[in-house]
Amino acid sequence: MSVIRWEPFYSMDDMFKNLSLPALFGRLTPFSGYMNSDWSPSVDISESDEEYLIRAALPAVKKEDVSVTVQDSLLTLSGERRQKEEQNEEKFHKVESYYGNFSRSFALPEGIDSAAIRAESKDGVLTIHVPKTKAEVRKPTTIKVQ
Repeated sequence: MSVIRWEPFYSMDDMFKNLSLPALFGRLTPFSGYMNSDWSPSVDISESDEEYLIRAALPAVKKEDVSVTVQDSLLTLSGERRQKEEQNEEKFHKVESYYGNFSRSFALPEGIDSAAIRAESKDGVLTIHVPKTKAEVRKPTTIKVQ
């Protein structure tokens, strides 16, 4: 028999990791400021000189089940991850995957070309390309003091 060292804060961290608002209060209404969804995909947002990139982790989500909309400078990513049919031979001991509806919204900055936004899905990652508009390069002008 081996001795396992007890770490008091590990149990506390584990408790808070599994604790979430939807788990405490169920599905909240959109009026409370929390989106009415079952789960929310993790998202990475980056920027280059030409565009903003929004990468959402959506493993096991078909591209037909995803919707990307833009309205009034608000980009919304929504959809559904469907649960597979249960296998009678399988006995699950733990399930950490989330299933159901999801929705994420992002306020778009000024200076983007909303008509040229495009999205692509590859290897479980949805990448949304938000191109920037070309700003006029203004040369400094010298004003002669009189």
